Amino acid sequence: MAFIRKVGVVGLGHVGAHVAHNLLMQGLVDELYLSDINEKKLTSEYQDLNDALSYYPHNAKIVSVGDEYEKLAGCDIIVNAAGEVTASAKDRDGELFVTTDIARTFVPRIADAGFSGVWVSISNPCDVVCTEIWRLSGCDPRRVVGSGTGLDSARLRNAIADKVGLDQHSICAYMLGEHGFSQFAAFSGVSFGGKPLSELAVEQPERFGFDGPEVEELARRGGYVSYAGKQCTEYAVSLAGCRLVQAVLGNEHYVTAASTLMTGEYGQSGHFASLPCVVGADGVEEVFTLDLNQREKDSFAASCAHIQGNIDRLGDWWQAESRVK
Repeated sequence: MAFIRKVGVVGLGHVGAHVAHNLLMQGLVDELYLSDINEKKLTSEYQDLNDALSYYPHNAKIVSVGDEYEKLAGCDIIVNAAGEVTASAKDRDGELFVTTDIARTFVPRIADAGFSGVWVSISNPCDVVCTEIWRLSGCDPRRVVGSGTGLDSARLRNAIADKVGLDQHSICAYMLGEHGFSQFAAFSGVSFGGKPLSELAVEQPERFGFDGPEVEELARRGGYVSYAGKQCTEYAVSLAGCRLVQAVLGNEHYVTAASTLMTGEYGQSGHFASLPCVVGADGVEEVFTLDLNQREKDSFAASCAHIQGNIDRLGDWWQAESRVK
């Protein structure tokens, strides 16, 4: 009997709608479940995606569930894209109370209905929302995978590629920490075909001795360049989310920067943040720690402190409703 790949998408704004479209365009799902509290928006997206079925690689069943979240419990993966992008006009912390309030309306209900799959969360602030999904659901934290700095790492590779004239796919480079302004580039781990950046910068300074802070800032602020002209980001972030879905469905053991629960890495614990992760059928299978220099260790600590500070802003309900004791 064939395995039926079932994926749910909660929140059909700019990002969620593109996630749904990309999942179908890439032929990753057999059944796609759509959830949104805006009935008119949901109806429109459902109709548009169904109209496009003739042009996707293969047929799929599309199901509109509205706010009947229990119908998502049979999915293999649920993508959380719920939020309000205009609240993040200045920074991703702007959605803090919006996205966490929304998550409290559906995460416990889905958990109580028996969901045992993997959460892929895109909503901002990503690391706080991932931490909340873990606490509200009580699930194995490895089954919560945040898009985190995966896209920021792609932006970093693109910025480096522009400086050195090499294809971004051939560059190993990560932004780490918070998916927000406190993230940082781990330049001590950047390599090209196994050749460290530190060696190439000595051998070919005119090419590889680029301005690190400038490149880091391009990666950090890239999303806001997109936002400035159209008041959203949609293509790249939705593809980053779909790439995680693909890794889980295919049990790929894919290595990427992703937001995962800190369990002592660099002295951090109890909240989610981005490090290189191995992603497979069970979510995050392994977390890699890099040989960071002291500046990078300090940057990671500061980034995690910012994440924890946002968690603290949420108040006492955080502990009262938590299923993780």
